[in-house]
Amino acid sequence: MSLKILSCQGRKVTQEQLQWLRRLIEEHPQWSRWRLCKNLCEQLDWRTANGQLKTFAAKSFLAKLEQRGLCQLPAIRTSMRRPPPPVPRIEDLNLPEPEPIEVSLRELRPLHISLVETGSDLKHYWRACLVSYHYLGLRSIVGENLRYLISDRQHRPLACALFGAAAWKCACRDQFIGWGTEQRQSHLHLIAGNSRFLILPWVRVKCLASTILSRIIRRIDADWRQRYGHGLELLETFVDTQRFRGTCYQAANWMSLGYTRGRTRQDRHHQIKVSPKQVYVYRLRSGFGQHLRGA
Repeated sequence: MSLKILSCQGRKVTQEQLQWLRRLIEEHPQWSRWRLCKNLCEQLDWRTANGQLKTFAAKSFLAKLEQRGLCQLPAIRTSMRRPPPPVPRIEDLNLPEPEPIEVSLRELRPLHISLVETGSDLKHYWRACLVSYHYLGLRSIVGENLRYLISDRQHRPLACALFGAAAWKCACRDQFIGWGTEQRQSHLHLIAGNSRFLILPWVRVKCLASTILSRIIRRIDADWRQRYGHGLELLETFVDTQRFRGTCYQAANWMSLGYTRGRTRQDRHHQIKVSPKQVYVYRLRSGFGQHLRGA
């Protein structure tokens, strides 16, 4: 199979670099896939805005090369993998039973929106809430992301939110932005997806969800810039309308673009069918389209 140029995360890979990669694999058959990804990033200088190696992007890139028959990766070393840590649930944390919170929003203010840092005590609680109470649960989180825990003036937890990688493709979103494939590959990191949003089940407060979204909108660009060295242009989310009406996003001035086609990011063979989701976006700045198209 001939190939002149490949594109990965907006970076061009020449035929010469591809031949170098093949030689690297042949010369180091004992290397793990992770070591190959690390070496690839170092040699081609694939880094995030804050200097971290793009090992996750490299892993995806190598897998695509192997799928196309352009290289042969070493076997996955399942025996060397560490067993995943047990997934905590709320009941595992031995916390007292929370009391219902059914008051006016005014009685909860000021709200506290805390960034949940890796390794912090908040992380275990935040994760346990999503695993226990969100209908999608919580799998491993990869790539750039921010986790928020929202509490009231008495520091009682109210909600959890996760913003991470945007969908690789979304027809109505891509049409709204007006970008092509290469533009999307180069600038997708400027979009963050709200993949989890949970009001804790014992909390019933009118207008709380939309207020939280509005508060996060005002700070997420600065939070993202501080952690990853670049800002954001657009936020997106996908609402399962068989379960929810999306009222809080509408009240927080998110824009509905239409519906997905009922596929998932794991559906490489057009066989996985899921219910279409309503697509909402929020423009964080004027001129976002020009920035996302690289104009």
